[in-house]
Amino acid sequence: MKITNAYINVTSPGRNFLTLKIETDAGIYGLGDGTLNGRELAVASYLSDHLIPCLIGRDPFQTEDIWQYFYRGAYWRRGPVTMAAIGAIDLALWDIKGKALNTPVYNLLGGRSREGVMVYAHANGKDIDRALEDVAHHKELGYKAIRVQSGFSGLSTVYGVPKGSGRYEPAERGLPSEQDWATEPYLRHVPVLFARVREEFGEELHLLHDCHHRLTPIEAGRLGKELEPFHLFWIEDPTPAELQDSFRIIREHTTTPIAVGEVFNSIWDAHDLIRNQWIDYLRMTLTHGGGITALKKAADFAALYHVRTGFHGATDLSPVCMAAALHFDVAIHNFGIQEHMPHADETDAVFPHHYFFKDGYMFPGDAPGLGVDLDEKLAEKYPYQRAYLPVSRKLDGTLTDW
Repeated sequence: MKITNAYINVTSPGRNFLTLKIETDAGIYGLGDGTLNGRELAVASYLSDHLIPCLIGRDPFQTEDIWQYFYRGAYWRRGPVTMAAIGAIDLALWDIKGKALNTPVYNLLGGRSREGVMVYAHANGKDIDRALEDVAHHKELGYKAIRVQSGFSGLSTVYGVPKGSGRYEPAERGLPSEQDWATEPYLRHVPVLFARVREEFGEELHLLHDCHHRLTPIEAGRLGKELEPFHLFWIEDPTPAELQDSFRIIREHTTTPIAVGEVFNSIWDAHDLIRNQWIDYLRMTLTHGGGITALKKAADFAALYHVRTGFHGATDLSPVCMAAALHFDVAIHNFGIQEHMPHADETDAVFPHHYFFKDGYMFPGDAPGLGVDLDEKLAEKYPYQRAYLPVSRKLDGTLTDW
């Protein structure tokens, strides 16, 4: 079998998605997700100008060699654009493998290690009372793990909380908006929020919270310590991770588990975090981390140090990536939890899929390959629209991490 063609589809059913389709001379094709929130066209250019021409004529079963060719064979390595492009290719090739062998991808990764994949939902509200209502709503839907975010006095917009009554979607059409941030009221607010959640719902629910890179290490250590009585499943992205050693400070001050990595694009971004056991969950995605080939190595390395996976699964990744994540999650031994933000109905229609949610778990389905497809005719109805994530400033105007 040889690769005969590959092309890119960029569509925007609710938000922008980049899908790579690789075709073979056996009539089998595979799909990969190369979506990079706000930078989709940069990935498209890297694929079309540099990678796709080198794919034609190759054996799609040679996933390891092809991955090394595009990563190690390029002098300029890593970075989110490069790794999203490589990830798109890798996912599509694994999809082809599964279809050619008439088996789900999880069987190519060692088979099932569990029946279903525990997922967590996002509950939020403009204040604590509204957030509690949303927790109750998601609990009724069957979720056993819920991330909780809420607004607080002094800020008009807060990460994780929608501006209106619709779903939370941070990417906005047009140029970037600017949002205010204030750390001290946030640090006072979050322990109160989780005290109320535990008082209302007891200890049974797994509770999570995303700091979204807003804190210094010592601030994160303080927050983690104050949240210890509420037994969180994790706090996510407490501080920017360019300086991996900063997580040592957090670890020394709290036993609240730590998750990080949705912006990582290589195992090297997490090497010290893992080997020093400064984190508990790795959040890197199959798309941005270079695909199944790369993430299997990262997960195996993490397993040596009792670090589990907790992959990013927001709507800034397409159902192709979600399907791949579920196959990966059900197969590897050191799976922890999977983020689940349901896609818009328009997105699900463009990407028909076999995975499904039931009683707090998701299941990849048993279709060959990844079990997801692309309705290209329907996708044409949703043309690309430029979109950005917000920019954050402190109340005095200082630019800070969003």
